[in-house]
Amino acid sequence: MASRAPRAVFDELYEQYGALPEGTKAEIVGGELRVLPRPRPRHVRVVSVLGSRLGRNFGWDSETGPGGWVILDEPELRLGDEIRAPDLAGWRAERYEEPEDNPITLVPDWVCEVLSPTTARVDRAEKMPLYARHGVGHLWIVDPSAQTLEVYRRAGNQWLAVSCHGAEDQVQPEPFDSVPFDLGVLWRLPGTR
Repeated sequence: MASRAPRAVFDELYEQYGALPEGTKAEIVGGELRVLPRPRPRHVRVVSVLGSRLGRNFGWDSETGPGGWVILDEPELRLGDEIRAPDLAGWRAERYEEPEDNPITLVPDWVCEVLSPTTARVDRAEKMPLYARHGVGHLWIVDPSAQTLEVYRRAGNQWLAVSCHGAEDQVQPEPFDSVPFDLGVLWRLPGTR
């Protein structure tokens, strides 16, 4: 495991990070700045559809579901001396405090990573342990290639696998288990049923 960057090194890296052109996807990991490729269209579509479905039923302003959550796409999170941007993150509305600026330092209650060929190893080997160490309560791993959703609940500094769903399952995964949804909507192309 990489050693933690001293404060001065982090500040310098964050300055470089902030100077990147707008729209550049990057993270600070293990004392280094990583510029990441933009996700492919299928990845973006899966994230967008999932965020829309969850926001409609669980967003703080929901009129169709129980609400109670603030769900953000690719928020810039500071977890220790790392800056990470999960595909989706959510906070229970009663805990959420809107920060004045990036990065968000309030640890999310839920994080979702959508795997792609270029991110799968990082999402599993680096981000999962980091999220557990910093107290994220629930984690979803969505794999568009395998058409699966893995649901985890934090137990100490580790993840407990709670459930795994696939293809066209009707799901009610933690922590959004009060309203079912069709998992197949994530895989289907627009205009197909």
